[in-house]
Amino acid sequence: MSVPEKSTADQWIDDHAGPVVRPYAMTRGRTKPASGSFDLISLVVATRSTPTHEVGLGPEHLAIVGLCQRAMSVAEVAAHLNLPLGTVRVFLGDLLERHLVQVRNPRPTATLPDDSVFEAVINGLRAL
Repeated sequence: MSVPEKSTADQWIDDHAGPVVRPYAMTRGRTKPASGSFDLISLVVATRSTPTHEVGLGPEHLAIVGLCQRAMSVAEVAAHLNLPLGTVRVFLGDLLERHLVQVRNPRPTATLPDDSVFEAVINGLRAL
């Protein structure tokens, strides 16, 4: 017995989730953020306490502002929204341009102390 083929319209419907919207459609085909660069562990925090309905902002933008009332990493935002990282970065770029979020990038490894400092601390603790 053969499985009936889905019609073209049915291919854009997920049985559990409903209509499927491709990430490039959500970002209007953009693949790079309008401003900013976002590392996976960069912390994002909203600058306003409640999301506002502004022209050009979609529900995903508002969801990010709502999520980021407390500092959250870019990876966490993507996970909470169940969206690809590239798509979230585009949305974050839009929000950064509108000053709706602030981004704190991780410290570069060159500014972190070298291993000798950590070894001295460990040796000092052992001596106690």
